[in-house]
Amino acid sequence: MQIAILVLVQVLIVIALSRIMGVGCRAIKQPLVIGEIIAGIMLGPSLLGLVSPAIANFLFPESTLPFLNVLSEIGLIFFMFLIGLELNPKYLKSQLNVAILTSHVSIIVPFSLGSLLALFLYPLVSNSSVSFTAFALFLGAAMSITAFPVLARIITENNLQGTKLGTLALTCAAVDDVTAWCLLALAIAVTRTNSVAGAFPTIIEALIYIAFMVTVGRWFLQKLVVHYRRKGRLSQLVLAGIYMAVVTSALITELIGIHLIFGAFLLGAVMPKHAGLVRELAEKTEDFVLIFLLPVFFAFSGLRTQIGLLDRPELWLLCGAVVAVAIIGKYAGTYVAARVSGIEKRDASALAWLMNTRGLTELIVLNIGLSYGVISPLLFTMLVIMALVTTFMTSPLLELTYPKEKIRLDLIEEQPEEVAAKPSPAYKILVPVANPKTQSSLLNLAVAIAGNLSSVVHPLSLIELEEDYFFQSTPDEAERLIRQRREELEALIETLEPPEMRKNVAPIVRIANDVARETANIAIADNANLIIVGWHRSTFSMNRLGGRVGKILNTSPVDVAVFIDNRQQKLDSLLVAHSDNIHDDFALSLALRLLINSPNRTLKILRFTKAQQETNELGYELRNMLQLLPQEVRSRIEIIKPQEETDPIRTAIRESRNADLTIAGTSPAWGIERQTLGRYTDRLSQECHSSLLITRRYSRVISHISSLVNPEQNSLLSRSNDKQ
Repeated sequence: MQIAILVLVQVLIVIALSRIMGVGCRAIKQPLVIGEIIAGIMLGPSLLGLVSPAIANFLFPESTLPFLNVLSEIGLIFFMFLIGLELNPKYLKSQLNVAILTSHVSIIVPFSLGSLLALFLYPLVSNSSVSFTAFALFLGAAMSITAFPVLARIITENNLQGTKLGTLALTCAAVDDVTAWCLLALAIAVTRTNSVAGAFPTIIEALIYIAFMVTVGRWFLQKLVVHYRRKGRLSQLVLAGIYMAVVTSALITELIGIHLIFGAFLLGAVMPKHAGLVRELAEKTEDFVLIFLLPVFFAFSGLRTQIGLLDRPELWLLCGAVVAVAIIGKYAGTYVAARVSGIEKRDASALAWLMNTRGLTELIVLNIGLSYGVISPLLFTMLVIMALVTTFMTSPLLELTYPKEKIRLDLIEEQPEEVAAKPSPAYKILVPVANPKTQSSLLNLAVAIAGNLSSVVHPLSLIELEEDYFFQSTPDEAERLIRQRREELEALIETLEPPEMRKNVAPIVRIANDVARETANIAIADNANLIIVGWHRSTFSMNRLGGRVGKILNTSPVDVAVFIDNRQQKLDSLLVAHSDNIHDDFALSLALRLLINSPNRTLKILRFTKAQQETNELGYELRNMLQLLPQEVRSRIEIIKPQEETDPIRTAIRESRNADLTIAGTSPAWGIERQTLGRYTDRLSQECHSSLLITRRYSRVISHISSLVNPEQNSLLSRSNDKQ
């Protein structure tokens, strides 16, 4: 097989497996990079080479490794450019004194422990061709590194970017990043010259180039901002010039005697941080780099990782010692420095776990060390395992130390003064809004159900980050998206009529990995009485109420209603299809709230009873709810017992001609409980002439009209609910 064809086949396999493993890791709340590293290891001698050496040799022969190496080097150059580009100087302005102390101690302690460990490891896993100084520097740098991109993603996903902890972690990681790369550059210089004294010319040249880029280079790049403001976009010609500059800067640092990646990182770091320019440059660069080139780097690293080298218990003990030193050094250094700086125990512990993540950045250091022969394949494998363990443990330990329900900023956003001034809303509605521009009817319905008295409506907009979208996951970009979405929600709230209803509406905007799960979590944290969500047809199903809506219905531990808007402008005529079950009782209670909140509304109840029930018999809770209502409200209710029919849905569809809103529960009478809003409800949603509200009751205890009746009636209603 021709080399070019074989390399393309390799790339195809690498990308596919990286995506699969990445999705798997995202499912267990782990960074995408974990899956990509594991995918690379699976393709190497640790798994594929062990299970089927013939296939491994056929797919990844030695002759193709130089080509994969070239692709991975190009990927690293542009990835480091992206890291530098997205390393915003504003991170260095917050709590800088605390961050400098904490980050440097978090480097000094693991670096010192790594150097001590080097005394023990050097005679076991190295050889005389490598100086001890270079070996100790590389091992210390590997122990000290923090993966800024992975840490930033974890902070964003946990909505910590606006908290003191998140801000401090970003500042510490930024300082840590700069210091660690300087240490690595020093280690490379010492390795190439084989002595500290011989590295001085390289260090001087590197400092001169850094000074040049920070002054002259930055001044020249500022012209790019002027051009971008005038044009409003990056042309292909300008983009080509930027990419040429990235490669040129990388070549200069290689010629100086450090490494290609430093030149690319430096150019990204000095690039002007104009928001629009950075966003467009990152978006145009990262897709190809992250999807195509970077997985090749992971595969190349995996082909060099040989877990089979750890073939004795003592070697696994040695590997455990490497992992332990890395974790203890980073955690202890960060925790002690944070406590000395006056940070509380819980925040200091959470910060220490965040700084312990290493991810892809660690893999870059290890590959450089292996390429220069400073670390052996055996030590390389141990350190790759260390990188996986420390990155994998970050999210669960952060959750254990700093649970989401204790994140102060947040779960529930600041409310308007009118809402905050209320003692405590007796009734809360959560309204997930996917698109503020098209879901005004959904919010209007929620406000109509809530009414004016002691209630609040929370329009909820969850911004779901794409799994492989690097720039969007940065805290700055996440904050921009949150601000933009909040403005859209506020514009939607301003359209509510009458205007006095707007004071009861308080939006919530957050970042989320799983919209359904996060909706349920926020509903619990907010003590919501009800979730109202718009209908959604899933991509691979004909069920209109599948996909995320189905997940919210199945996972939310509160009552849920699904609204299907048929563009009815009014909510004056209500229709409830009712049989004796808790879901239909819930449907009726929402209809009664609407009825109580407006004197212009009327309600028709289609009473579907079982064959053995008498025609005029009312269900227990239906009768009880009606008894609690004032006569003025009861006078606007009409109860109809349809003639015996085999298809109650047909009756509801026929009666919906004269209604503005039809409300139906998910009950056995409709044939839908087993399928959780399946084909029967889908038929109702398609053929119903009015707008439709499908209700699913979770709690038998919560009453949806108790906040609208007087205390004596409320007490009676509570006792009746306790009997259910």
